Amino acid sequence: MMEDRAQISAEFLFLMGVLILIVMLSIAFVAQEQELSQAMASARNGVNEGVGTSSSAIYPEDTYREYSTAKESLLYPYSVEIVNVSYTDMGYDKNFEKRWIQFKVYAKTSERFDNDELVSIGDRINYNLRKSIAISFNSTPSTNRLYNPVFSQHYVYTTANVKWV
Repeated sequence: MMEDRAQISAEFLFLMGVLILIVMLSIAFVAQEQELSQAMASARNGVNEGVGTSSSAIYPEDTYREYSTAKESLLYPYSVEIVNVSYTDMGYDKNFEKRWIQFKVYAKTSERFDNDELVSIGDRINYNLRKSIAISFNSTPSTNRLYNPVFSQHYVYTTANVKWV
């Protein structure tokens, strides 16, 4: 009679041990996926902020001075539409010992801008994307003034040039 109870106890402990192991492995996977989801949400928020401030012709003083001499068309409100924001896992970055994630923004505009002006608009969008991620992960002290690259616990984030479609 005593042996039957001991056998049930041992099986129960084995089952509980396996369940605990599965839960622990799942938590690690879900935490990394949650980190990427948070980065994507921050990236979209930053892109919207970048488009809003650029489209409204709101710039820092030094940028305004540069645009007033070389890119006057950017000093007036214009329309930019975001088509897509995506990211690519670029593999393991040995320099930072983290996974490298590169964001890419696809946008379009009905205005006629030359290539240099489109690059400037794209730079403002990417700057705000990276800044938003840095603020989201509270990693502004560990990056430079252009927020390039941006860090989180498991990833390092960069941006590709905006693709104009």
